[in-house]
Amino acid sequence: MVWWYWMVLGLALLGAEMTTPGGFYIIFFGLAAIIVGTLAGLDVVQTDWVQWLLFSIIAVASLLLFRGPLLARLSEGRTGQSDVDSMVGETAIPLESLSVGDTGKAELRGTTWTAKNVGSGRLEKGQRGKVTRVEGLTLWITSE
Repeated sequence: MVWWYWMVLGLALLGAEMTTPGGFYIIFFGLAAIIVGTLAGLDVVQTDWVQWLLFSIIAVASLLLFRGPLLARLSEGRTGQSDVDSMVGETAIPLESLSVGDTGKAELRGTTWTAKNVGSGRLEKGQRGKVTRVEGLTLWITSE
């Protein structure tokens, strides 16, 4: 196979990786094609069956060796905690009076939320309440 066929195939596979939301599979086949194209262009590998064998070995080996560490490296910065989970401990203002166990509306961060009074006393409208838990779109609040 002509060396530049491998280069075109490699670039096409790298482009496909960038346009798909995949999990870093195609990139290793693209890189393997570029490596084989480089070796074919330098006349290191000349026969077609050796090029295809080398392409397969490089693609599968690099996929198995480098995909896991690449995914781990990319997810290092993520703490796993969403913005909603970080609202625990913040202050919410009930927009209506809430008896113990009642559900109503409260304001937090400029947005109206469903709120459940899980404290031991009644929460009055406008009284400050502390968020103890977020379950779905419901804030569990107690009096401060």
